[in-house]
Amino acid sequence: MNLRQLSVLAAWCAALLWPAAASAQGNPREAASGVLQRLATGAALRVCIWPNYYGISLRHPRTQELQGLDIDLARALAQDLNAPLTFVDSSFPTLIDDLLQDRCDIAMFGVGVLPARAAKLRFTEPYLQSDIYAITTRANRVVRQWSDIDQPGVKVAVQAGTLMEPVMRQTLRQAQMVVVTPPATREQELESGRVDVFMTDYPYSRRLLDNADWARLIASPTPFHVMPYAYPVKPGDEAWFQRVSVFVAAIKRDGRLRNAAQRHGLGTIAVTP
Repeated sequence: MNLRQLSVLAAWCAALLWPAAASAQGNPREAASGVLQRLATGAALRVCIWPNYYGISLRHPRTQELQGLDIDLARALAQDLNAPLTFVDSSFPTLIDDLLQDRCDIAMFGVGVLPARAAKLRFTEPYLQSDIYAITTRANRVVRQWSDIDQPGVKVAVQAGTLMEPVMRQTLRQAQMVVVTPPATREQELESGRVDVFMTDYPYSRRLLDNADWARLIASPTPFHVMPYAYPVKPGDEAWFQRVSVFVAAIKRDGRLRNAAQRHGLGTIAVTP
């Protein structure tokens, strides 16, 4: 057995001994044939990402280099497991299928813990949390403040599959919601005048504020819908879930989460001790 196999096997054993595992109902045989066992053979850790998430998991359009908080933390997880790392392109609409169909072992791209997702996937403890923000243009005269959003005639864009879609569907009473699906983008819809405002979270809002001088952020005067972000895995592999949970606790405790969040301008939304 080589060093990599020993390291992953040790991590697997540690996860099995983690206190939460004592109450687990999973089948030990299922755990033995799970992710950690596969990694112990030298296989790569497969991490699903959405490569268009500024500050979280962005593929630079010119260099094709991946960067962001969850890119850094995925590399840290692979290093802890002493395993090779492979990034798998995913998206919010395909997230559940990508995990359930074993296209990846874990999703690490700022995934909000929505009820529909939690019903099918298993989430770790949160590592980020963000409220919902509005983005409009500096020249827009229709939406100047938060109370202007849910008004007759206002068109509010949301990205398909994101947490903003169900939240705004339940919240809006007078404004019209516009669901944007690729290849269209919320920015294009807003700049073209087809919508008046779009809803997003803190990380994505930074992309606009850092790179577009036409963008203006509007925050709710009181907390609107603060959402926890956590790492989802496929249910049924107790040892793998516990090992990822150990990792989340460790990066909070040893400063890796705080440092990565600050490095990418997300320090204010990191969930740290």
